[in-house]
Amino acid sequence: MFFDLYNYWMVIVLMMVGLYIVITQSNLIKKLLGLNIFQTSVFIFYISVGKVKDGTAPIFSDTASLYSNPLPHVLILTAIVVGIATMALALSLVVRIKQAYSTVEDVELQEKDLGC
Repeated sequence: MFFDLYNYWMVIVLMMVGLYIVITQSNLIKKLLGLNIFQTSVFIFYISVGKVKDGTAPIFSDTASLYSNPLPHVLILTAIVVGIATMALALSLVVRIKQAYSTVEDVELQEKDLGC
């Protein structure tokens, strides 16, 4: 039973690890890494949902009668590209924040922004 749902258990573990990192860390780069782990768990979830047991690739064949749906896999490829672009933008913003405030720690940024 556990090994049949192994992918889903890994999705839950990765999702919780990513969420934990985002909530507990005050470093912006660590928060971005937590978001990346969370995003990877969503990718694994969609790929797992798209797999049909005993299904083959969606290529017409006389021997195959059950096919896997290729749409989730194609959507995840697009999501990976968007995720990489978003991560690059976020990291460039962190570099700019570091230049402007000389820190990437959340608490220090709030103190400097409020002028405390």
